[in-house]
Amino acid sequence: MDDLAGTAPGTTPADASPTARAADVRALDRGATWVLVHDPADLATAAEQHGVGDDAVAVMRLKGLGSRPPQPDRPVRARIDRTADGTLLVTAPTLSFDPGTRQVSTGSLLLVVAEHVVLTAETGTADVVGRTAARLGAGPRPLDEGVRQVLAGALLTLVATAGDVEVELGDAVVATESVVFAAAPTGDPVQRIYDLKREIAEARRALGPVTSVLAELVADAADEAAGAGGRTQRWLRRVQTTADRVDEHLDAHDRLLGDMLSAHLSRVSVRQNEDMRKISAWAAIAAVPTLVAGIYGMNFRYMPELTWTYGYPAVLVGMGVVCWVLHRAFRRSGWL
Repeated sequence: MDDLAGTAPGTTPADASPTARAADVRALDRGATWVLVHDPADLATAAEQHGVGDDAVAVMRLKGLGSRPPQPDRPVRARIDRTADGTLLVTAPTLSFDPGTRQVSTGSLLLVVAEHVVLTAETGTADVVGRTAARLGAGPRPLDEGVRQVLAGALLTLVATAGDVEVELGDAVVATESVVFAAAPTGDPVQRIYDLKREIAEARRALGPVTSVLAELVADAADEAAGAGGRTQRWLRRVQTTADRVDEHLDAHDRLLGDMLSAHLSRVSVRQNEDMRKISAWAAIAAVPTLVAGIYGMNFRYMPELTWTYGYPAVLVGMGVVCWVLHRAFRRSGWL
């Protein structure tokens, strides 16, 4: 098989339109073609120019496939659309991680898989399409044939990228754990824990629907179990297993962060209880001289020891002894 042999990146026929010139065209085996569209907004036009069926092009234009970049309040949802001629329109979210800000960014991967042509486009910073091209161009024998080798490589790369994000999030969780349980904690780690839980939730929200899409593809491959369908089933199950494992690890990170938050709040509660005990102990010690001074500050004419020569120093010594005894008692009980 001629792995990705064909026209050089960026070359197209001389009579091609400006939209077509914004794509790389690469030859696959079995006479298939891979079109790498640079601008997702041009995906429908590029599909039309490269012979994709009218039904698929109409669906792409109707749903605005590729023309709507992902928004924070409107995340990309994984889905599959099929047309009567067997063309698959696959939309899947992609993940990337910024270690500096510890934030997960989402993008979108768009694939149009027809009988002899496959088109790909991407938004975001995950670079799934670029990594897929490198994998198919320099890697071992492809997992499938024709256009399906691009579908296989893209989905495997997508879940591998999600796995990289999971590892980065795991490292961030470990770093947060060292902050939470440090001997001398600096600052309040609650915000840091919450931020990580939010990023993990975003990653799981993006990855979760992918598993349902994979289940559909696995079911389709099961119907074609003979020949190439069997190969498709194998790599699809591999993709599904990887996606499930990444989701399980993300769930474990989320639970660990929840345990950290509970442990941190428990430590804060214990410290507050210790402070309250110390305050209560000192208040009890201070109550003794306050009580005695309050009694002797009353303006009565006849009170005990008012005329006694050693009354004043005796009262001071007595207050000191009682305070010392209370201090010793609180120290032994662990309140001070």
